[in-house]
Amino acid sequence: MVGRAPLTVAITTSGVDKGLLEANQIVEIDEERRVLRGSGRPSAEAALHLAIVRARGAGAVLHTHSVWSTILSDAGTDGGIVIDGYEMLKGLDGVRTHEHQERLPIIDNTQDWAGAVPRVAAALRDHPAAHGFLIRRHGLYTWGRDLAEAKRHVEILEFLFEAMGRKRGMSWQR
Repeated sequence: MVGRAPLTVAITTSGVDKGLLEANQIVEIDEERRVLRGSGRPSAEAALHLAIVRARGAGAVLHTHSVWSTILSDAGTDGGIVIDGYEMLKGLDGVRTHEHQERLPIIDNTQDWAGAVPRVAAALRDHPAAHGFLIRRHGLYTWGRDLAEAKRHVEILEFLFEAMGRKRGMSWQR
């Protein structure tokens, strides 16, 4: 996030390798997804990033397409997955015990992310304690006060996804 009033965020441009990201591949956009600084087209999912910043007051939003987040996003029941009992949960902001129950909503995938913003906003409203959400057969979104916290949330959640997936083995698949 660059500024709150008016809301402006820095976001990667569409189609770039995030592992080899360069400064010129980041644009500053307003809350209408208009480019204010830089050149290129903002990520197709910019509307989701903006919805998360608005709903959570996040300073940074990260999105992954990992194998485990994608697999588990298809295994959730009742619109989400629950993670509990793992010591690593204490790496999430505000979590003080392994007895915490983290519920991550799962949102159906779409190519119309601007149109999906109300579903994302509703999921965030309905799950105020969630540190992330999954997009079915797509990946994870998480956030933090700053980039370091958002990155820590990615690392914690991805570790937990792998632990859960390995524990379940193949028995949970349809």
